Amino acid sequence: MNKHKWKLLSILILIGLVLAGCGSSEGDAENGNSEGELKDTYTVASDTSFVPFEFKEDGEYVGFDIDLIHAIADEAGFEIELETTNFDGIIPGLQTGSFDIAIAGISITEERKQKIDYSEPYYESGLAIGVRSDNDSVKGIEDLEGKTIATRLGSTSASYIDENIENAEASQFEQLDQAYLAVENGSADAILYDAPNVNYYIQTNGDNLKVVGDLYQAEDYGIAISKGQEELVTAINDALATLKENGKYDEIYEKWFGKKTE
Repeated sequence: MNKHKWKLLSILILIGLVLAGCGSSEGDAENGNSEGELKDTYTVASDTSFVPFEFKEDGEYVGFDIDLIHAIADEAGFEIELETTNFDGIIPGLQTGSFDIAIAGISITEERKQKIDYSEPYYESGLAIGVRSDNDSVKGIEDLEGKTIATRLGSTSASYIDENIENAEASQFEQLDQAYLAVENGSADAILYDAPNVNYYIQTNGDNLKVVGDLYQAEDYGIAISKGQEELVTAINDALATLKENGKYDEIYEKWFGKKTE
C-alpha cells in the first residue's frame, strides 16, 4: 500500500474515533451518567434519638432535621431513603459508602472534615450542663472537675470533657435517654451535651433535672456528605440557601423551637 493510501486510511480511522467518542458522550448523557449529574435517590442516615432534631413518635420519624432534609431533597429534586443507626456509626457509614448523606445534629469539626464533606452550617448550637434539680453544688463548668459526666458516645461533648475538665470521667452512652437516666439515678453527676437537646429534654420531662451554667463551645451543625460527591454538596447548599430565602427554613425552625430571638 503506497503512502497516499496509508494517509487516507489514517484520516478515516481518526474521524471514526472522534465520532465514536461523541456518540458515547451523548449516550451517557441520555442514560443519566454524565459527570456532575445528581442521582434520583440518596440514602440518608440519622440517629433518631436526638430530640427535637430527630426522633420516633407514633411510629413515624419526625423532628427538625427530618423536616429539613425532606425540604432540601424536594428543592434539589431528588428522593431520599432514610436509614437509622447509632450516632457513632454515622461517620464510618459515610466513609464506606453505606450512606450518601447524614443529618443528626452533626457538629462541624476539622477532624471530621478529613473524613467527610459538609454542607454550609444550618444550625448554631453549643454545650449545656444538666444536673438533678436538688443539686446545688454544680453551677458551672468549673464545678465538674473530678465528676462523672454523662454524654453521648462519639460526640464532640465527650471530647470536650476529656480535653477541658480536669480529672472528669466522660461516661458515654449510645442512647441519650440512658445518659439522662444516669443523672437522674445518681450514677452520673451531670450531663454535658448539645444545648437544644438538654433544654428540650428538661422542658418535656418534668422537674427531675435543671440547666446550670453558660453555653459552652459554640458550634455549628452541618449536613454530612460522603466525600467525592461535589455535585451533591453544591445541590444541598443551593437548596438550603433557597429555603432560608423563601421562609421555609424559618417555618420549620419555628415548628420545633418557637419564634427566633435576635
